[in-house]
Amino acid sequence: MKLFQQMLVAGATLSLIAPIAAQASDVVNLEEMNSYSRSETKSSRLDSKTFINDISEDLAVLKGRVDGLEVKQNEFEAGGFSDTTTLDGKAIFDVASFDSDDDNYTGKTQFMYSYTMNLNTSFTGDDNLYTRIKTGNHGSWSKTKNAYNGYLSSANGNGDILEVDKLWYTTKVGERHTFTIGPKIENYYMHATAPSIYKPILKAFTLGGNGAAYGASTSGGVGWAYNADNGFAISSNVVSQGANTTGVLNNESKTSWATQVGYTQPNYSVSAILNMKYNSWIDEYFQTTAGFARGGDGNSTNVGLRAWWRPTDADTAVPSISLGYDTSETGASTNSNTSAYFVGLNWTDVLNPDDKIGLAFGQPQKKEGETIDPFLYELYYKYQVNDSVSITPAIFGGTSKNSSGAEVDSTGYIVQTTFKF
Repeated sequence: MKLFQQMLVAGATLSLIAPIAAQASDVVNLEEMNSYSRSETKSSRLDSKTFINDISEDLAVLKGRVDGLEVKQNEFEAGGFSDTTTLDGKAIFDVASFDSDDDNYTGKTQFMYSYTMNLNTSFTGDDNLYTRIKTGNHGSWSKTKNAYNGYLSSANGNGDILEVDKLWYTTKVGERHTFTIGPKIENYYMHATAPSIYKPILKAFTLGGNGAAYGASTSGGVGWAYNADNGFAISSNVVSQGANTTGVLNNESKTSWATQVGYTQPNYSVSAILNMKYNSWIDEYFQTTAGFARGGDGNSTNVGLRAWWRPTDADTAVPSISLGYDTSETGASTNSNTSAYFVGLNWTDVLNPDDKIGLAFGQPQKKEGETIDPFLYELYYKYQVNDSVSITPAIFGGTSKNSSGAEVDSTGYIVQTTFKF
């Protein structure tokens, strides 16, 4: 029994004994006790067996209440936010700098943060209402799309305002079908197959290259997924930007319709995706300036291939490998196609248990006819202090070009501290 319980039971016992003892001293004297011992009749003033039985019953009730409190305490400690909802989250501190050749970013050291809370609510056991509440103060290069691809995956630029930035509901129908709907969701949350297992520092390296095929934006959407028992999966979903203002699936709403097929086993996966984007839906995370502004009729056909593999034993010198390749075509008459590739490597438990080394590189969406070959990279080491805290120093950068078409080299440094709860 824990110390808290022992103290509680001891206090309750004393509180029960004290009034009984006081009453006994008031009504029982030595002469009466002597008389009682000589009497052949039983006295009803004090029956030791009755006393013990009464105390035992009271202690049993009290112990049951304490045990119940302990169970509820353990449930809360395990993440129970209520009878139906669990809460987890993280806080990230970023101390970083970013420098480029054209003096747009001069390498000043900045101290930024993001704070995230995840609420998962289940009403039936086969469904989930997901709510993400987030805030942060990232700005400048760390939160600017197409800024030489320096956008951090941890970045949040809400200006210290706490807001709901993700909200959707998922439910299963039968054993294999999953349906999702929400006013704040992105396509990739509804895919049936994970496109990549690489853990990035830069936003551009999420999803095996966050560009044409997997680029997304938070808005209203609906999706369906099917997972077979042999590892095969298929999913299809639609998201419309500005669903709460311009509407859904009309001539004004920017729409992304993504269909993915994949096959996954415990240590590898392959998948392909077709993403049709309408009404000038353009993604900026993993593109060059020319790739972003390539014209056309506002519609694009985007195809992405993904694959990943990881070793059976985590503590090995052989890394996990994630690969990605994208193509995109618009309705422009010339030079409308772009292409991109991604390679991500993760080593786990090499230096210390639960530590991670990450190396990624690739080409952002490059437009046909560009004279500059864009390139992006990152390298980091994640030191796991304990189950809840990690420290990750990293270097990142690459070659791109600015708005005037000049080649620009950029380099960034960051020390990222993550607290999970």
